[in-house]
Amino acid sequence: MAETTRFAPSPTGRLHLGHAYSALFAADQAADGLLRLRLEDIDHTRCRVEFEQGILEDLAWLNVQWSAPLRRQSEHLQEYEAALRRLREMELLYPCFCTRREIAEEVKRADRAPHGPEGPLYPGSCRRLSWSERDARIAAGEPHAWRLDMQEALRRCSQLTWRDLTAGDQVARPEMLGDVVLARKEMPTSYHLAVVIDDAAQDVSLVTRGEDLFHATHLHRLLQELLGLPVPRWHHHSMVVDERGQRLAKRQDALSIKRLREAGYTPEEVVRLAEGAALRG
Repeated sequence: MAETTRFAPSPTGRLHLGHAYSALFAADQAADGLLRLRLEDIDHTRCRVEFEQGILEDLAWLNVQWSAPLRRQSEHLQEYEAALRRLREMELLYPCFCTRREIAEEVKRADRAPHGPEGPLYPGSCRRLSWSERDARIAAGEPHAWRLDMQEALRRCSQLTWRDLTAGDQVARPEMLGDVVLARKEMPTSYHLAVVIDDAAQDVSLVTRGEDLFHATHLHRLLQELLGLPVPRWHHHSMVVDERGQRLAKRQDALSIKRLREAGYTPEEVVRLAEGAALRG
């Protein structure tokens, strides 16, 4: 079966061995299909044109062939705004005025605050506000985020499933992530909302990405259902780690593709390094 996969880096630094493995994994899964390239560049404070150029340069050097057009998230903000507006009209979102400090203090006060895979869940403080108070605070210009009302969203959906090519069939349990933020006042989307819109727009049939995002897939399956989007399959690959077993980060410049290339490594040698690091993970 010919698949359409995608490689979706953020241009906030140079690609490292982990990115190389992810790109090559996606290209391999595409086989006779298509590999799409997406730049997740909505963080305007960290994304740089020179990093985008570096990504294209590194992929060409690794001989990773991708199919045009290139999709930049920054060029599709209106699509994310439309999806957010639709969810608001469905009364599935509520504004949250809490600061990170206020949330942390509320969690600390709670005797048994529920936890998810990413830590304590949002305690739902702003979910209890009346709409008149919400509207007044928004009108006053108070900074806020838009959160998904998870209980209401689940009430409207029957049991959802999704399939990972390694882990098999999964029952979606998005409640483990709580009332997630889907947008902030200064940015009309979050990672979670953007990627489901992007994958549908790029006709992705197989989402390939690191196993660190496995739990996020439960939420993405819910958003696809709420927005009437097609449901792909997923394949979460092993993480690439260093000799200490730590996940690679862009600040580890010694393991960047650029630095390895300058040190005289061939593309084939970099591929072997990436595969070996993934086996350690």
